[in-house]
Amino acid sequence: MPASRLTTIRVEKPWGRRNLWPGFDSVADSDAPVGEIWFQAPAGCDPELLVKYLFTAERLSIQVHPDDAAAQAAGFPRGKDEAWVVLAAEPDAVIGVGLTKTVTPQELRAAALDGQIEPLLHWHPVKAGDVIYSPAGTIHAIGAGLTLIEVQQSLDLTYRLYDYGRPRALHLEEAMAVSMPIPFTPVTREREIRPARVALTEGVKFVLEQWDWTGTRELELPEDVRGWIIPVTGTGLIDGVPMAAGECWLAHGRINIALMPQSTCLCAYIADQALPILSD
Repeated sequence: MPASRLTTIRVEKPWGRRNLWPGFDSVADSDAPVGEIWFQAPAGCDPELLVKYLFTAERLSIQVHPDDAAAQAAGFPRGKDEAWVVLAAEPDAVIGVGLTKTVTPQELRAAALDGQIEPLLHWHPVKAGDVIYSPAGTIHAIGAGLTLIEVQQSLDLTYRLYDYGRPRALHLEEAMAVSMPIPFTPVTREREIRPARVALTEGVKFVLEQWDWTGTRELELPEDVRGWIIPVTGTGLIDGVPMAAGECWLAHGRINIALMPQSTCLCAYIADQALPILSD
């Protein structure tokens, strides 16, 4: 079968929650809160992308990720662009992306050390349905009261600039070397490829589409192209096998996708690869 359902990993985080999201079991009071659920590719696979759910009760650290060149110079396979699709947001929820003004590296370092980086970060109000693409090098922090899907280049490497006094390591030297201490320039835009198929992001490293048709269509991924299929709401079938919200599937080749009424899927693939063909 050219599509496989990925296994999940629950990741405990100090800023996480116990009440997660439909499709995921709640966390027992005796256990640490869960902040992330990762979808793990099969053993031996080196996936270009990683899909996660995030559940926040507190703000995440103010952080930054390296681009391809910086990551490869440090011995990693790739950098880390990422995109967030907001599923639910409390009324005052925010995501910090970029700075309110351009600063020098010296000013950024001083702000990280004395906590003034928190008001220096540009905190953007967000709501359910918002999508943000954050290129590597962008200083950012996800706020409290959010449930979101994160699609990122597959790299588990984060440089923290500030963590609100939590007892976790900071990485000031590494972060300073890769940060763009400037305001954020959005690269997110919507483009209809065809009815019921919309490109939510067309970032530097990957494309994220939204599908919201009803019925069956054929997806043909070009040779050596992989697609991450993420049911968001409702249910459907992949080659006759049930799929539902809270799952992620890794696909290649040619498959049939059926979506039930009022169902929505995301599909992610590498930006410089050929556009997957989706036909009735």
